[in-house]
Amino acid sequence: MLREQIEKYIPYNQQEKKDKEVILKYIDTFDNLLVRENEFAHFTASNWIVNPDRTKVLMVFHNIYKSWSWTGGHADGDENLLHVAIKEAEEETGIHNFKVLEDSLFSLELITVDGHVKRGKYISSHIHINGTFLLEADENQKIRIKEDENSDVRWINIEDSIKVTNEPKMIPIYTKLIEKLNDMKR
Repeated sequence: MLREQIEKYIPYNQQEKKDKEVILKYIDTFDNLLVRENEFAHFTASNWIVNPDRTKVLMVFHNIYKSWSWTGGHADGDENLLHVAIKEAEEETGIHNFKVLEDSLFSLELITVDGHVKRGKYISSHIHINGTFLLEADENQKIRIKEDENSDVRWINIEDSIKVTNEPKMIPIYTKLIEKLNDMKR
């Protein structure tokens, strides 16, 4: 199911085209990409959560990276990345009413993760094989912080999402997501 979803995905740009090729090679090489036990690379799912008029994005202040970020998390054995994405969005924001704007992937990327300490344990540098989904939520819904992962949740003007991140590697990804969303409006 997941390989088929990635095979059908039409890359938006050169980054996605190359990342798709590499991801398909990883799938052919490793049999455990859905779990963190693969310490080299494993699947994650992220969300670009927008308000109905597409002017704001819901972001969390990530405790490990000390940066404003999209929501998302590890597949942890679940091949249905949309399910993972929605579960993570609910856990990290407190919102339970999301409209899925596209059932298929909205974006695809390989993301480097630097070594870090999580819950007192060192995690080596690795790759997140990430599928991003486009969700919509009413910005008047009650939001809440998930204290073990983030210290703030906020609707941010979509154009400011690239200004508030402290992770330079995320700027091209967020820029791409804004461009894709703008292309959908046309």
